[in-house]
Amino acid sequence: MDETRVAASYVQLLFEHMGALGCAEALGTPPAPAETFVALRRWQALLERARDLDPGPKSTFPLRLARGIAPRHFGVVGFAALACGTLGEALLRLERYHRSVYDVNIAQVHPCPEGICIEWGVERGRPGALVDETAIAALVQLTREFTGRPVRALAVDFVNRHPADVRPYEDFFGGPVRFDQPSTRLVLALRDLALPLRGADAALLALLDDQAERLLQEVAAISEPVGVWRQALVGLIRSGRTQLPDLALSLQMSPRSLQRRLAEQGQSFQALLSQTRQQLAEAYLRDPGVELAEVALLLGYSEQSAFTRAFRQWTGQAPLQWRRQHSR
Repeated sequence: MDETRVAASYVQLLFEHMGALGCAEALGTPPAPAETFVALRRWQALLERARDLDPGPKSTFPLRLARGIAPRHFGVVGFAALACGTLGEALLRLERYHRSVYDVNIAQVHPCPEGICIEWGVERGRPGALVDETAIAALVQLTREFTGRPVRALAVDFVNRHPADVRPYEDFFGGPVRFDQPSTRLVLALRDLALPLRGADAALLALLDDQAERLLQEVAAISEPVGVWRQALVGLIRSGRTQLPDLALSLQMSPRSLQRRLAEQGQSFQALLSQTRQQLAEAYLRDPGVELAEVALLLGYSEQSAFTRAFRQWTGQAPLQWRRQHSR
């Protein structure tokens, strides 16, 4: 539990909530702009302090707090999820990168008889009712923000002790809520996964489109097929689809045909992917406003360490070292 953490952008939600109540200063200093993560122990203490300061019922504080959630509180993961086409795609993106937001227990998404289940075990401990209930309520509220629809949970399970009154929870989630369960679970209907998202974040998409435009300029001297393939990869990398069949599908050809065409141009898929990622990485790193962890996510890496290893192979330098030498 000592090594676990949550995203600083997520913690900012609490300061905004308390600021609306006129008592944010009582929480102390909010995360600094340079902070990427906040230790779980600090998050637990902040939640307890905020609950005591909030004039509303103590038992339903996490539900009130969650109503203020927005994609920006999930950092670049939230924004990237908004670039997906459906709620199902967005949830899969959140599953893949959830450790960059909430590094407590591993999230698993799997089908169940009722629909689709998102489940957290207790392998890394039990962070407590305030942490758990805020996280699940925020996730459900985020699905509503993504879709603009009142998405209802088919079922919610918590590992925490049963409260005196479960009705506020059932009202918030829109379905049955159980406590004292072996794992934390959120079940959504399959039909809700097909809901389209109502729009992407303009600032992030502007950043992504700017990088794509730079890449177009850089590949102008490359043979036409390779340039087309590389540009197609830009959008796929953005959405976390980095396999050869993904590129083949976007180009409306079979994977075997794409492999043959790549070979004719003296290319392989992995080389093309690495070259495209490297050019995007260098463009992102030149922008001091993009954190290293965000660069890794934007390039489709689930861990910053994996991005760092890849970048060293490309350039012989760590990303931070390269950034310092090429800063704007």
